[in-house]
Amino acid sequence: MACKSSTENSSRVEVLPYYGEATFTPKWYSTIEEIPQGFHRIPEFNLLNQNGKKITEKEVEGQIYVADFFFTSCPGICPKLTSNMSLVQNEFLEDDEILLMSHSVTPNYDSVSVLQKYAMTKGVMTGKWHLLTGDRDHIYELGRNAYFAEESLGQKKGIDDFLHTENFILVDKNRYIRGIYNGLNKSSVNQLIVDIKTLKRSESSLH
Repeated sequence: MACKSSTENSSRVEVLPYYGEATFTPKWYSTIEEIPQGFHRIPEFNLLNQNGKKITEKEVEGQIYVADFFFTSCPGICPKLTSNMSLVQNEFLEDDEILLMSHSVTPNYDSVSVLQKYAMTKGVMTGKWHLLTGDRDHIYELGRNAYFAEESLGQKKGIDDFLHTENFILVDKNRYIRGIYNGLNKSSVNQLIVDIKTLKRSESSLH
C-alpha cells in the first residue's frame, strides 16, 4: 500500500488530517468541536502485553500512539517492521506521551512468554512499546475495522482470512486516526516521526 503521507522530512501542514474510513480520505478539523459526532475512533480493546499486563483503551488515554500488526515467527516483512518501529521507539524514548502498540496476528502462538522473549531479543522497552496478544477475533476486528490497517484491494475479507499488513497507524490522544505509513519504507517512517512531533504541537492547541 502506498504511503498516504509525504516522504519529505517536514510536515506540510501544522495540523494533521483525520481519517474515518478505509479509503483514508483526509478530513480537516481545526478544533475538537468541529469533529462530527460519531466520527470514527478506535473502540475499546482488551489485550495482554509481553509482561502479562492487561492493556485497554484506558492505558493509552491522553497519549499519542503508533499501532501495527505482526507475528513473531514471520520470516518476511515483520523483522523489517520491528526494526523500523525501533527507530520510532528510540526517537521518543524519553517522551512519556508517545506509545507503540504491536498486535500479534497469531495470538494463539504468540503467548505472553513468546512475546516476552521476542521483546528481549528486539530491544523492546517495557512501558514504551507493547507487544500485544489476546483473542484472535478481537485483534482481527481491530486490525481491519478499527485501524483499517490492511489493504484489501476492494476484496471483502472474513475473520478466517489471515491479516498481514506493513502499515503503521498514527493515533492521537482522543483515539482518532491521524496517519498511515508504510512501515517497510524508511522515508515513510521518518515522515511518521516528523508527523508525531507535529501532532504533539497541534494537540496542545486543541484543548
